[in-house]
Amino acid sequence: MASGVKVTDEVIAIFNDMKVRKAQANEEEKRKRKKAILFCMSKDLKNIVLDEGKEILLGDLGTTVTDPYQHFVKMLPPDDCRYALYDATYETKETKKEDLVFIFWAPESAPLKSKMIYASSKDAIKRKFEGIKHEWQVNGLEDLKDRQALAEKLGGSSVISLEGAPI
Repeated sequence: MASGVKVTDEVIAIFNDMKVRKAQANEEEKRKRKKAILFCMSKDLKNIVLDEGKEILLGDLGTTVTDPYQHFVKMLPPDDCRYALYDATYETKETKKEDLVFIFWAPESAPLKSKMIYASSKDAIKRKFEGIKHEWQVNGLEDLKDRQALAEKLGGSSVISLEGAPI
């Protein structure tokens, strides 16, 4: 069921920027890279837009953000839906990895209308986010509260650490 909602060019540009890791990026460019970002519906419910101020930059890590995963969880509104991209850094028994995770946040306490609009518009944003390996629908903080749930999505029991912290 398509809702007719459009994804703004800004949202697509942010996704493309997060997807492409520049090997030659200087320190300033690295600091401005997004670690996590939230997207929401525009006020008129016709576009998926950036949720202003709801982002974590790599430059924030170790300064204003000590635990990016917990900081991300706290950014999610307790009573409304959101889409999110989270750039997960994790380690398996074999190697270190970084993967983008598309998250559909639809808490039980969100209004029914909001849940319906976000659910019916999810395909619109997913189509624009080509190459996403991991998708996660989350319906409450209990699904998110520990790293284990995200580690399961990323690689199950082979994941031994997430964001530098052991699982």
